[in-house]
Amino acid sequence: MLSRAPREDGSRGRPVRKSFDRPDEVRRFPRGIGAFVEIGSLAIGRAVLQPGWRWSTDLKDAVGTELCELHHLHVLLAGRMAFQTANGEVYEFAQNDVMDIPPGHDAWVIGDEPVALLDISGNISDFGLPTSRARAVATLLMTDIVDSTRTASQLGDAAWKQLLAEHNRVMRRQLERFHGREIDTTGDGFLATFDSAAAALLCALATADATRELGIEIRAGVHTGEVEILPDDVRGIAVHATARIMAAAQPSEVLASAVTRALAEGAGLRFEDRGASTLKGFETPIQLFAVARGAGVRQS
Repeated sequence: MLSRAPREDGSRGRPVRKSFDRPDEVRRFPRGIGAFVEIGSLAIGRAVLQPGWRWSTDLKDAVGTELCELHHLHVLLAGRMAFQTANGEVYEFAQNDVMDIPPGHDAWVIGDEPVALLDISGNISDFGLPTSRARAVATLLMTDIVDSTRTASQLGDAAWKQLLAEHNRVMRRQLERFHGREIDTTGDGFLATFDSAAAALLCALATADATRELGIEIRAGVHTGEVEILPDDVRGIAVHATARIMAAAQPSEVLASAVTRALAEGAGLRFEDRGASTLKGFETPIQLFAVARGAGVRQS
C-alpha cells in the first residue's frame, strides 16, 4: 500500500507534521530550556528542567506574578516534579504521570535527575514570558488646581494643606457619586477612570462647581481611549492625551475630546466646538469641545 508523508502546510483536511527537532521557537531560561511547536491555534511544548529548578526562584521575577497563572496539562517523560497550589497543598509526580495543573501554583524539580516533560494544554507558548496586561477602553478624567503654587504661597503651608485636603474630599465625593475609579493623586490633581463618558463629564462639571465654593478653581480634561490596565494604574497614549487636553482648559472649564463627546450624545450636555488643537507630543490635531450642562440637567 502506498503511504505518503503528512503535509506540513496546514491544508484543510490534511495531516500536519511538526517536530521538536525543528521547533517553531526555543526559549532558554535559568536552569531550563523549552521548545514549542504550533499546531493550528494550539502550542505544544517540550521542556527540560535541571535539578534545582524552581518556578518561584527562576521565573517569578521575569513573569511578574506571585504564582504561575498558566493551566498546564503535562506528560512527565523523565524525573520527578512537585507543584504547590495557592492554598499550600503540595503534589508530587513521577515518570509517565499525566498531570492536570490548575493556574496559581509554584513548581520545582525533585532530586538530582533532570525533568523532561510535554505540555499539551495548548497555551504553553506564554510560559516564562511577562504576564500580558489587560487592555480596555475607558473614559479618563484628569484635573488640577489652577494657580496652585501661587495660592499655596499666599495662604501659607497650614492653610494650604487644609484647603487641599478639602479639595480632595470634594473630588472623592464626586467620584463616588458618579462611579469613577481614582487612579492617582498628583499633588493638586486627580486621574480617574469611568465606564461611562457622560458620567465622567458630569463628575468634572460637579467638581468644578464644588471647588469654586472653596475659593479655588480647577481645570479638567476628559478623553476616551484604550488603556493598559495595571493593578493600581492605567497606562497608554490615552492617558497622555487626557493630560494635554486638561492643560488646554481654562479655569473652571471642562474640555472633552471628540470621541468622548460622541459617546456622551443624548446625556443632555452642551458642547461648544473649540476647534482642532495641536497638543504637545501629538502629530494629529485633536478636536476639543468645552462642556456645560444642557437645559434641564440638574446638578442634584
